[in-house]
Amino acid sequence: MYGLLPVICVQIGIIFLAGVVHASLQCDLGALLLLYHASLGKHIKQKTRKLVSSYILGSALLICLILSTIIFLITTFAESSLSLSCLIVIAGVLFILALLIWFFYYKNRRTTQLWLPQSVARHISNRAKFTENNIEAFSLGMLTAFAEMPFSFVLMLAAADSIALLPLKYQIACVVAYTIIAILPLFILRISVKRGSTVVDIQKWRVRNKNFFKALSGFLFLTLAVFIVAFRIMGA
Repeated sequence: MYGLLPVICVQIGIIFLAGVVHASLQCDLGALLLLYHASLGKHIKQKTRKLVSSYILGSALLICLILSTIIFLITTFAESSLSLSCLIVIAGVLFILALLIWFFYYKNRRTTQLWLPQSVARHISNRAKFTENNIEAFSLGMLTAFAEMPFSFVLMLAAADSIALLPLKYQIACVVAYTIIAILPLFILRISVKRGSTVVDIQKWRVRNKNFFKALSGFLFLTLAVFIVAFRIMGA
């Protein structure tokens, strides 16, 4: 039992850290702000709350489905764990993504416009502006979560590998925990608006603190990479 405990702690540490890094990404949060801005100007607050709930549910469901699918593939084809070579690649990709976060994640110094191709960003913006029902909001949440995949996929891969190594009774709980951590900023945004903060004030706050969040996100990517190298690669 005591020999298994440190192993479980390492895996839970990777899962938790990967979820926190995922939460630091900004695409789904930016799209939710757009949805708020458009909906509050057209609908009553009750309908806006329903749209926001559907958006968050869509984002959460896609993250949960992708993470669960990766776990299934690892347990089926990789004998419950990725190889040492795969872990080295994951750590290397995390280092590269940290640099991309610092230098390329934001397009403009004065705004929070992200790295997304112009056509994708325009499509998400238009979808947010013209979302009228819960199904559209749900699909928008899934779309924005998918659009962040170039940065979030490796995080889910690292988390899925660690989840696959845990006893079965912990795996479902860890999938749910990762998903909740990843979408926690969306809940915080909803609570802030409910308590009286305006969308404009929140966006101004994001712009003022953009450099901090960029530095923090890149640092978290590096921390996860170092954690994997120290405890999964060097400790193998």
